[in-house]
Amino acid sequence: MNKDNTPQKIDYTLLFILFLMAIVSAIAIQSAQPFLPEKLKNINFAAQQLQWYVIGIVAIIGTMVIDFDRFKMISWYLYGFGMVLLFGLFVEKYIVDIPFASKVKGATSWYNFGFASFQPSELMKIIIIIVLSKIIADHRENYPINTVKDDLLLIGKILLASAPPIGFLVLQPDMGMTMVFMSIIATMILVAGIKWRIIFAGVFSAVFVISLGVFLYFNFPDFFFKYIIEDYQMSRFYGWLAPFATASNEGHQLVRSLLAIGSGQLHGKGFQESEVSIPEGHTDFIFAVVAEQFGFIGTSIIISLFFLLIYRMIHIALESHDPYGSYLCAGVIGMITFQVFQNVGMTVGILPITGLPLPFISYGGSSLATYMIAIGIVLNVRSRTKKFMFD
Repeated sequence: MNKDNTPQKIDYTLLFILFLMAIVSAIAIQSAQPFLPEKLKNINFAAQQLQWYVIGIVAIIGTMVIDFDRFKMISWYLYGFGMVLLFGLFVEKYIVDIPFASKVKGATSWYNFGFASFQPSELMKIIIIIVLSKIIADHRENYPINTVKDDLLLIGKILLASAPPIGFLVLQPDMGMTMVFMSIIATMILVAGIKWRIIFAGVFSAVFVISLGVFLYFNFPDFFFKYIIEDYQMSRFYGWLAPFATASNEGHQLVRSLLAIGSGQLHGKGFQESEVSIPEGHTDFIFAVVAEQFGFIGTSIIISLFFLLIYRMIHIALESHDPYGSYLCAGVIGMITFQVFQNVGMTVGILPITGLPLPFISYGGSSLATYMIAIGIVLNVRSRTKKFMFD
């Protein structure tokens, strides 16, 4: 029996977690401000970050106004729009110069409009979640009996939809964002109800591909560097595997990060009290800044906030009676979880440096707006989840 046919109230718990993250982000970015390069010291990044949070709240409201079922109806139109944006960057890099496209850190991944920069792959992350959720929901509706043949067909659909945007990301090249997309795809496959024997076969295939890459690196290095990976990307692996041996070059960022984290100890050195110069301290390495100035306690607060955020989204996904809504939430959870793990992992040296920011904490307009839209989708699912008497 339906206890309440009206949409439920907004999930204020999730919004309160976002509010706490906004405060932590502003404090962390402001703590890094005095140690930025001279050309950046006059920019108030903390204030700009809070402005982006306000814009993100507007984006959340706009996302919640539309019933999430409408996203399913326009998913392929959104997909086409995102592909056009990615194709524009491909044209800029390989064919002819086009207005606004720009190269950052060796990758053609941005549109620069002067007053603002925009990374289309950030938007494409949300679009691919919407598209894959539709594919899985429609497939399960059309093939309710879960057979190996049907599961393989579903995987084929997922890979067919995912291959074009991933291909453009590889060509930019943007390995960090490619890994985020792969994490989204892996999460969606895990929650799609596909048989485990197929998933294990996929894992073994991935291991084989990685092993093949290692084999090509050692035996055919010319082929490896020409067709598989850029020199600047390989330098990041050198800096990761032997940071102190390459401290003057590839390993500089990781060495500074490790020194900052280690010197913070339990309580840290205090707000804006830093002895270690950290490159890009307000963006990619904000976690190391927090570790040095606020110690283990400060980093534990950040990790705890992410744990609460992900736990709350998992609760919303499980609570939803609409499979499409649950798949949307799962995609967002996979995206955020991977990027948190990757960013924290690269600052402590257990993962290679990829240039991925820490969600909601690192300074960044387009990335923050993207994650706020993602949260808006989760809130949308929650607000339209009806309660029943025996739930």
